[in-house]
Amino acid sequence: MYVKRKMTANPYTISFDAPINEAIELMREKSIKRIPVLKGEKVVGMLTHMDIQTLSSPKTTTLSVFELNYLLSKAKVSDAMTKEVITISPDALLEEAAILMRENRISSLVVMKENKLVGIITESDIFDAFIDLLGFRDVGTRITVEAADVPGALADICEIFQSFDANITHTVVYRGSSGKSDVVIRTNTMNTDAIEKKLEEQGYKVVHVLKNE
Repeated sequence: MYVKRKMTANPYTISFDAPINEAIELMREKSIKRIPVLKGEKVVGMLTHMDIQTLSSPKTTTLSVFELNYLLSKAKVSDAMTKEVITISPDALLEEAAILMRENRISSLVVMKENKLVGIITESDIFDAFIDLLGFRDVGTRITVEAADVPGALADICEIFQSFDANITHTVVYRGSSGKSDVVIRTNTMNTDAIEKKLEEQGYKVVHVLKNE
């Protein structure tokens, strides 16, 4: 799956020289946690809730609450934003986006195409993609089968489902360290008793069954 399939296209943005209170109001009004910062059409930063909290609540200060609020009212977006912006292409794989986030310990990436801002992708978007790939919200049955990690095992399991005219909608393989793997099959068939019996007869251990109506 590609970044462009899960990103938020045309995200809200704010100018680097806008008052910080304007950014706070935009975040509150649109229920967003981060905003790309622009200087003209160029992305020059990212402003997050954490950046604003850091600006408004410095670790060491002798200023009163009144003085802090006064300084905050005079602050610009550029005073609080994170200037180092990590970007990714809309045609990149979601796995690439996830690795970039993990390696840089960030929760979002700016999506750029031909040096133009086209979107933003967050860790929540990647979580949603993971759920979609597993089909966890779909109606049907999720069967986990323990199988030897050998060539042809997955094809054999799929043939068993096919023999019962059961449509496979999602498949995931979790490889173990003991020569066995958990093969997760999701089908839109609700009654899988015969399939489970056949799998056991063929030497596969059915370790978990979850039905979602």
